[in-house]
Amino acid sequence: MNADTMTPMERVTTALGHREPDRVPLFLLNNLHGARESGLSPREYFSDPIRVARTQVALQKRHQHDCLYAFFYAAIEVEALGGEVCFVEEGPPNAGTPLLRDPEDIERLEGPNANTNPVLKRVLSAIAEMRRRVGETVPIIGVVMSPFSLPVMQLGFEAYLLTIFERPDSFWELVQRNREFCVHWANAQIDAGATAICYFDPVSSPTIMPAEHYAKIGGHIARTTLARIRGPVATHMASGITAPIAEAIADTGTVALGVGDADDLGALKACIGERVTLIGNLNGLRLVHQEAGEITRNVQRAVAAAGPGGGFILADNHGELPWQVTDEQLAVLREAVTIHGHYPLAGARTDHDG
Repeated sequence: MNADTMTPMERVTTALGHREPDRVPLFLLNNLHGARESGLSPREYFSDPIRVARTQVALQKRHQHDCLYAFFYAAIEVEALGGEVCFVEEGPPNAGTPLLRDPEDIERLEGPNANTNPVLKRVLSAIAEMRRRVGETVPIIGVVMSPFSLPVMQLGFEAYLLTIFERPDSFWELVQRNREFCVHWANAQIDAGATAICYFDPVSSPTIMPAEHYAKIGGHIARTTLARIRGPVATHMASGITAPIAEAIADTGTVALGVGDADDLGALKACIGERVTLIGNLNGLRLVHQEAGEITRNVQRAVAAAGPGGGFILADNHGELPWQVTDEQLAVLREAVTIHGHYPLAGARTDHDG
């Protein structure tokens, strides 16, 4: 069996440079598994940043995957703004009653200071502790919600769509306020020790918003936001499709793209694979019910489609593995990467082929 010869940091940076590392990098985005590992509810687990850091480091060592995930839960940004968060057992916390009720509320919205806000300070403390424990050997991934997607939790979906198309002045005012907060929050995580930022932007996906709107709305917002973040950024559509806007996403300055399982990895590799590293695209919800053989076949499929030449990181398609995915299933996944993901890939064409 092939042995790993690189650190996770070396492996990931090589792949991001569109070169072949020792094997395909594997990201297990297992923030919820930390709570399960600790025997705690998500509310209890995420209340202690040192416990979060310690558990994430332990899980990374157990599964030998290639990042530490500093993501707590999507609604934490709404919580930091004073909004409600609904915690559930064995699942991700969600935003509660919308924080904003009318256009006047938008004018009063002010993003918190991440370095003093008690909610966001927990994340920064976890990042700093992760960095203290692993040094520069493992990438640490921070997370922000895009200024275009965060309002779904601030306003509610229906009210937000009405704001986009019927109250454009209010929409752009909200985007501007959220953009300032997003840039500040991303840079605070970089300063705390995050290696890179995941920019979640599911509302930009053609799964939700018609592709023809991306250039003037989601893509424009991404370009003007990512340019101000002091570190590499990966864009993620949280299971949404990307193919119709893939080339425009590549123009935003992102270094990587989280790909949904409905997208064709091979087609995306041919389209933007020389410009952007692809991350994905295993279906985490289906993984819950999969036996070892199916898990292995899906790893083989993804590696064969996007692995040649580097520029690929294997991960789930949503950016958050379900609580119900077992350690045994993750062990099968990791073993499949060990067997099928080492370079040179079996059957892959090389520069010496005729």
